[in-house]
Amino acid sequence: MPKLEIIVARDAGYCFGVRDAVNVAFEAAEEGGAVYMLGDIVHNEQVVQDLASAGAKVIQSIAETPKGAPVLFRAHGTPVDIWESAGQKNVRIIDATCPLVREIHTEVRKLAEAGRQVIIIGDHGHDEVVGIASQVEDPIIISTPEEAGELRKMRRAGVVSQSTQMIENVQAIINVLMTKVYDLHFVNTICFPTKRNHEQIKELALEVDIMLVIGSFTSANSKRLTQLALERNPNSYQVTCGAEVQPEWFVGVSKVGISAGASTPDYLIAEVRNAVEEISAGAEA
Repeated sequence: MPKLEIIVARDAGYCFGVRDAVNVAFEAAEEGGAVYMLGDIVHNEQVVQDLASAGAKVIQSIAETPKGAPVLFRAHGTPVDIWESAGQKNVRIIDATCPLVREIHTEVRKLAEAGRQVIIIGDHGHDEVVGIASQVEDPIIISTPEEAGELRKMRRAGVVSQSTQMIENVQAIINVLMTKVYDLHFVNTICFPTKRNHEQIKELALEVDIMLVIGSFTSANSKRLTQLALERNPNSYQVTCGAEVQPEWFVGVSKVGISAGASTPDYLIAEVRNAVEEISAGAEA
């Protein structure tokens, strides 16, 4: 096997919102000796473990917070009732909500104030979607065109999407909603790092013999990158770390593409690249 050519997507890995949130968590743990996080700060097990080693502790409710301890609200956004509970308990809040997610919260409130039925395109139960839905009363959450087809007809509605949705899915759902809603207002809240990463992997997957996507299987955006890669290159694999890269995947391969979800740290991208380089070097020997 000749030496493998490795191409890493230009913007693979952490988006700015996740990078800022993780940095804030490390800084808070370093300054105070401990910081409490309401749920995992991002959907990546290695990052959560790294933060735990630094003194960050995951809790499931505000009630678990020691008096006076800092509580970090994660990048995905936090439901309104939890903000209210934190205020009542008078804990010190460190808000690591992604600014682009915060914008979605603002947009859904505007739609509701304008008298529109709020429709959220997103994954049921996902942390970000739960936070968005909490901003208004009685939102409708749909994840597929089929679910959109089951909606009753309505006069006025406003639509936003989870920030990491694929544009193809959003477009398909909007096409259905146009047959259901007389006065439909759509705010495109897919975040620009997601749009950029999706476009890059669509191109890269077609250029290479094998595509590797690095990211946790709990990460919605990592799974969507894998889906986009597989649709264009059946020789695509999702891995969480370098140890999961298998030498047999590279038989007859000369060009390798690597991308990573928005919650994947730089060191894991380097680790996977090193694993591929070791496989390449071993094959040459």
